[in-house]
Amino acid sequence: MTIAKEEIFGPVQSIFKFKTFDEAIDRCNNTSYGLAAGVFTKDINKALRFSQQVQAGSIWINTFLALGPQVPFGGFKQSGFGRENGEDGLHEYLEIKSVAIYNDQKNS
Repeated sequence: MTIAKEEIFGPVQSIFKFKTFDEAIDRCNNTSYGLAAGVFTKDINKALRFSQQVQAGSIWINTFLALGPQVPFGGFKQSGFGRENGEDGLHEYLEIKSVAIYNDQKNS
């Protein structure tokens, strides 16, 4: 289905039935995008497996759009590069520098 493979920004939610956990994971990952994914379940172990196996930058379990300024936000695949917010977001504004010094104490 096209709606499940494109990155749509707007008030759209797609809900699909599935028979196996692996089918759900495959369907989630069968796209060029990976901004966010969510799952509603009472089984926390399955939810944690879902969060480990789905290729998305944000995973929401039993909630949606749980964002805060301290939480890194960004996508996988063609959903973007880098992160915004949180400590990881600050790295986009930093330039890392290495400095090596040898100080010959004999000539001091």
